[in-house]
Amino acid sequence: MRTKGVVRAAAVVVGIEGIALVALAAWQIIAITTGDTVSLVSALALVILTAVGAAAVLAFAIAIWRELSWGRSGGIVTQVLILAVALGAVTGTYGHPATGLVLAIPAIVALVLLVIAVRNAGRDVSGRDGRDAASG
Repeated sequence: MRTKGVVRAAAVVVGIEGIALVALAAWQIIAITTGDTVSLVSALALVILTAVGAAAVLAFAIAIWRELSWGRSGGIVTQVLILAVALGAVTGTYGHPATGLVLAIPAIVALVLLVIAVRNAGRDVSGRDGRDAASG
């Protein structure tokens, strides 16, 4: 897969994850308006945190698309956090393997694409002027 294709694919997967977080925030707002919450204060805090997370993940997706290093770094951290949530979804008293897989599969795909994109970006930087970065 070409360098541009890997970057674009990573940006799309991270962007879809950001859109999923927007949908989750909307679902949380619907739950609040229908009275399906125990604590209004906690529910509002969760909506705000979800919206902030969605904005961050969408910003990472845009930065990855533009080939900015901070977007790739943030995307990698996001995937590791998603994998931690997926592990938590599988284990515990109310663990559900299907939920863990739904979370883990896109995160693994995005993580692999982002690592490849980082490696390619490193090669591009070291080979720009025809010299190896180590030969400085």
